[in-house]
Amino acid sequence: MIKQELIELIENKRAELIQVAVTNGLTSSIAIRYSQELDHLLNEYNRKYIKKTRRVASLS
Repeated sequence: MIKQELIELIENKRAELIQVAVTNGLTSSIAIRYSQELDHLLNEYNRKYIKKTRRVASLS
């Protein structure tokens, strides 16, 4: 998955989470599931792009 695709998935999941939370509440089971899915996507982004950038910067 390329960086832009992952960013789009994150943005879409965040929008879905907001809508579900407004409709069903932050503690509803579906909001919790969407939040966990968003966490997974953010962790994947961090693993692939953020930590790699920091390592390269620290080598300079």
